[in-house]
Formats: sequence, C-alpha cells, structure tokens
Amino acid sequence: MTIDNDRIKLEPGWKAALREAFEAPYMAQLRAFLQQESAAGKEVYPPRPLIFNALNLAPLEQVRVVIIGQDPYHGPGQAHGLCFSVPPGVPAPPSLVNIFKELKRDLNLEIPRHGCLQAWAEQGVLLLNTSLTVERGVAGSHAKQGWQLFTDKVIEVVSANQPRLVFMLWGAHAQSKERLIDTHKHLVLRSPHPSPLSAHRGFIGNGHFSRCNKFLQQHGLAPIDWRLPEPAAAQDLPL
Repeated sequence: MTIDNDRIKLEPGWKAALREAFEAPYMAQLRAFLQQESAAGKEVYPPRPLIFNALNLAPLEQVRVVIIGQDPYHGPGQAHGLCFSVPPGVPAPPSLVNIFKELKRDLNLEIPRHGCLQAWAEQGVLLLNTSLTVERGVAGSHAKQGWQLFTDKVIEVVSANQPRLVFMLWGAHAQSKERLIDTHKHLVLRSPHPSPLSAHRGFIGNGHFSRCNKFLQQHGLAPIDWRLPEPAAAQDLPL
C-alpha cells in the first residue's frame, strides 16, 4: 500500500511522517487482504474514503490530545474513521453514552443528542482506533492483518513530533500502547474503559476531560472545547 499508487488522500504532515510505514511490507499485505475481502463480497467498515479520517481531521502539527480506541464499530452505518464516534443520524453506542455521562459529571456539559465527535477531531483530538477496518458484524476481524503495526507507528510519530500531548488510555488495550509514548513530556491519563461492563469501576469519575484541559493550559496551549454542537443532519436523536 503506497500513498501515491493507491491514491490515498492523507493530510500532508501525516503523509510525510508515515511514508516509510506505507511502504513497509505489512502494508502491502494489508492492502492485498482488503482487496481479497472486497472480492469475496464482504462488507468492510468504515467506507474506504474514511479509513484515515482520524488523521485527516487532526493534522499532525495540530494534535493536542490522543484518545485510543480498538476496532471500528462493526454495525452498518456506524463507523466513520473516528474512535468512539458515529456519524450524525446514528444513535450513540453504550460506551459513547458513558463518555458523555462523564463529560456531564466532570464539566457539567449537557449530554449531546448525537454521537458525532468530529468537532473534537477538528480541534486536534486524534481519535485513533488501533485497527482501522473491520468486517461487518465480526469484531476484531482485521486486528491481526497489519493495522496494529501501522497505528503503533502513528502513536510513536505523534509522541515524538509534538512537545506536549495528553493521551487518554481507557481500558487494558489502550494502556498497552503506553510503551510507545514519551511519558517524560506527555501527560498519560489511564482509567477503565467506558464500556457498560467497566465504566462504573473507575471510568465514571476519572475527571480526564478537566485534567486534560488543565495540563494544556499549564503549558500554554488552548483547552479543548468538549461541547458538541448539533450537526445539521442530527435532529432528535435518541441516546
């Protein structure tokens, strides 16, 4: 998989920093795997133009916060390349509902009536899944096809290139990526995952959103506005 030959549209900063990763043998194998899946008639999420959405919406030089997820959502219409996020018009999944509950508790922000986190990404919140594609209805189906190597490189690159970042590591999978982060210069926040199975064991009450903004401001960076304005296409969405 090469940036030029495969006509991948990628933000210039990320394109330059990840060129060697795109030329690595595992990415060629991943490209072949995705072509085979398509030829076999399998549905793969997110849609191809949105696979690198997290990188395109949060240019490398603008990243201030990194939130690490695992798989894209594997239900129809849910995945759009941002971890924990769903497009306007799609009800917020349970983990995202718990994220909103913690926002309400921590910052007293009203729970949004939609689940699209694009407004965060546009402020420099890298919403990175460690696997960037998934087969419909089969969680974890692409996790061992090469994406983990690629997204590990993304984490290493952003850690090395940015002077001060906040990493939010929710759950054991995200926390396993701490080895890739320069903890001497970045703030790493850890808690249980927001899944309904674990949220009440420490995710609710973690204060990560306020702690993040305090760190950013202490280092002369603008805080994140965690409010989510109503997208034009998201009206009267139930949570």
